[in-house]
Amino acid sequence: MDDLSFGIFVVPVITLLVIITLYIHFFRKVADKGKYRYFIVYTAIVAFILNFVWEVAQGPLYKNFQYDFEHVSFCALASIADMLMVLVLLFLFGLIYRNVYWISRLKLTRALLLILVGFLGAILAELWHTWRGDWSYADAMPMLPLIEVGVSPVLQFSVLPLIIFAISRKKIRNG
Repeated sequence: MDDLSFGIFVVPVITLLVIITLYIHFFRKVADKGKYRYFIVYTAIVAFILNFVWEVAQGPLYKNFQYDFEHVSFCALASIADMLMVLVLLFLFGLIYRNVYWISRLKLTRALLLILVGFLGAILAELWHTWRGDWSYADAMPMLPLIEVGVSPVLQFSVLPLIIFAISRKKIRNG
């Protein structure tokens, strides 16, 4: 992990603007505004917590990582960006399926598409961030052959969104 740069904030800021726009779009369409707010906040909190745990656990797979304030803070920042990307997935799939509560009917095809999108998105993000020098891998990081990106971050965004949405789905049903 190298020093923070302005460029590392560009994608999260654009992402935040997309999320705000889509949040408002769906807010206007749902009948129960309180349930909708609760669902989005709950999903965001679950996404942050699970991604933070993953980020800290995979820390030693990155060069020069230490369990100190600076590195754990970077993990928290990365977890916020991860949370934002989970919300983008939620809203974009909501546009595709014309229902922000699309996860309440989480079928195999939807789950596989979510995993595929997360997999490809993680590969692109890792290629971009490692190319920019935002972080680099330690020798311990298992690598995907041919594309040379870390398995752990790709697995993170392939699996965690599905787990997050499965947990959040219960809040739709339970109110």
